[in-house]
Amino acid sequence: MSDSPLDDKMPLLAHLIELRNRMLISVAAILVGFVFCYIFSEDIFLFLVRPLRKILGPDARMIYTGLHEAFFTYMKVSFFAGLFLAVPVVLTQFWRFVAPGLYEDERKSFLPFLILTPLLFFLGGGLAYEFVFPLAFKFFLGFSTPTIEALPSISSYLSLVITLIFAFGLVAELPVGLLLLIKAGVVSTAGLVDKRRYSIVGAFVVAAILTPPDPFSQIFLALPMLAMYELSIILGRRIEKKRESAEAE
Repeated sequence: MSDSPLDDKMPLLAHLIELRNRMLISVAAILVGFVFCYIFSEDIFLFLVRPLRKILGPDARMIYTGLHEAFFTYMKVSFFAGLFLAVPVVLTQFWRFVAPGLYEDERKSFLPFLILTPLLFFLGGGLAYEFVFPLAFKFFLGFSTPTIEALPSISSYLSLVITLIFAFGLVAELPVGLLLLIKAGVVSTAGLVDKRRYSIVGAFVVAAILTPPDPFSQIFLALPMLAMYELSIILGRRIEKKRESAEAE
């Protein structure tokens, strides 16, 4: 007898109502995170500016050229910080929606990936903050001259750091996506090995698109991407061996 809860099928309307409720809870969590982070928006922005101030010095200033620019910059900071805080709630709601439709072994297989997703994203963002920001900023500020002074705009700076954080965060998610595909049988480690040379080219192309046009941030994004690709192959082989053992039994 099947142990799937889908044997007792819920009406379509009930599924839609549950989906709506899960989405409302997720949106509410994001709004609460936004309001909370707006209270500390200046502190959060100063935290993001810290790598630049270490290079420019404690007396460095940032400017805004539009009357509304500072306000919307703090709004953006609050939104993205609130979104990060709400990620556990959003993922929990997603899990509670899809879990009843999974078999017991599927739940056990999927849950670790769900837990690793935010952890790897924060790890990638932390890598950008600690290592990539200083190198990239030094590169850009190296073009200053006695007649050309760097006065970064707060909105352009925020756009840059958010782009880098999201780029490195998404790269850190690569093993999760590939391992899920391997576990589902969509791709194989042998196929990933055969396409390794294409992954090298693709990693540098993606890095060139997602990062500013400086060699440091592009290399620092491409190398972790390739490392995550190789890690996916190593872990994927373990998954395939376990699957073969289970099928043999």
